[in-house]
Amino acid sequence: MRIDQYLKLARIIKQRKVAKKACDRGMVSVAGRAVKPSHNVVVGDHMLVEWPHRRIEIEVLDTPHGNVSKVRAKGLYHILQDVKLTDDALEFESLELT
Repeated sequence: MRIDQYLKLARIIKQRKVAKKACDRGMVSVAGRAVKPSHNVVVGDHMLVEWPHRRIEIEVLDTPHGNVSKVRAKGLYHILQDVKLTDDALEFESLELT
């Protein structure tokens, strides 16, 4: 299953179009490598999705077929880390990069 489709069905990102853009912008990585929207997701993958104010790392537990209910979507992955970044953390990260 394509990663953009997985992110939408697992309800990590609400729209497939937005998931595709996130992949294109390098905001989604698997095993430490940025991936394209067409990347094939397999059970056991460790995925990192980064937004400006949040970073979430998940482990893929299942790849669905067909429609997915809201209750079943939560069983598709396990959250390994969910970090909400404050403005102070963002400023600190930008200082480290320069």
